[in-house]
Amino acid sequence: MNQKNLYIGIMSGTSLDGVDMALVNFSAQKAQMQAATTYPMPENLRQDLLALHQGTVHLQKLGELQQALGELYADCTLKFLEENQLTKQDIVAIGCHGQTIWHAPSGAYPFTMQIGNPQIIATRTGIPTVADFRNKDMVLGGQGAPLVPAFHHALFFDENYATAVLNIGGISNVSLLSKTNVIGFDTGPGNALLDLWIEKSLGLAFDKNGDWAKTGKILPNLLACALSDPYFQLPAPKSTGREYFNLVWLEKICHLAKTENAQPQDIQATLVEITAQCSAHVLQQWQEASHNPKRLLLCGGGAKNLALVATFKRLLPHWEITTTAPFGIHPDDVEAAAFAWLAYCRIHNYTSNLPSVTGAKQATSLGTLYEP
Repeated sequence: MNQKNLYIGIMSGTSLDGVDMALVNFSAQKAQMQAATTYPMPENLRQDLLALHQGTVHLQKLGELQQALGELYADCTLKFLEENQLTKQDIVAIGCHGQTIWHAPSGAYPFTMQIGNPQIIATRTGIPTVADFRNKDMVLGGQGAPLVPAFHHALFFDENYATAVLNIGGISNVSLLSKTNVIGFDTGPGNALLDLWIEKSLGLAFDKNGDWAKTGKILPNLLACALSDPYFQLPAPKSTGREYFNLVWLEKICHLAKTENAQPQDIQATLVEITAQCSAHVLQQWQEASHNPKRLLLCGGGAKNLALVATFKRLLPHWEITTTAPFGIHPDDVEAAAFAWLAYCRIHNYTSNLPSVTGAKQATSLGTLYEP
């Protein structure tokens, strides 16, 4: 192994369940995974981050969370290096996405905000750290998201297939890979609503394997109300987050659908259907434009939700549906690996956004470099 081509990617996504770490080797033609792990998010920090989305946190607290996350990312990196018998000299750079606390690509002053001080990571680890990946794309008129379709194309494109990669994190984003173009956007909620509802109803962090959802039945009125939301009708490029799809949104939809007497597991079952349908509808439209065999690769935490996977198989009977695992990368590790790739692109000044995805005026190299 050429040690000098090793990069680390760090990702803590909208689900807030942990910090994903990926070690990626770029000495070969394609990125090669070397190691990956997830470290749990401390519960007090998770609750504080969730509170940010309610808009009631004092600026003092926001600043403290910026520092606390930087310390957590640094701790995780140092532990990851030790577990893999690596030193700082072995790593070219770290790519850290940070924690998105607000994403507002529309409006008079479009902006996105990720926290987790990257200077702390660079200083404590002694490794150059690349962060702030979304900002430049937005300054160039783009959505700043999703950023992973370029990485998906580099890893998973196959000219013999119409390949779609669906990342089901807190929010779902899809990459549509073809010879002539790459399209990608946020399709809507992923695990965020499922996790929020089971936590509110049963006090559990998530619905393991979708087992609770399997005990419920789909509520047609709730399904119809949810899918009539204007976001699903918007054309691409588009992106969203917890600031839109959250408990307030869910309670509003439940009120419109008059679900006061519904069983909580029925709402969970319907949320699975909503999550699947908002992505499946996109794929159903896309499949009509391609004559190649259709392949859907699932990644992110939602790939382990068996109720959700079964729903996709029902909605997309003509698709080969699997995870990214048979293609060399575990579904839990794809996004962290993508930020290692984005750091690699920044260090070499390669373009890493796709205007066809984000709507930016031009392709550019993304990220800001923080030296130790």
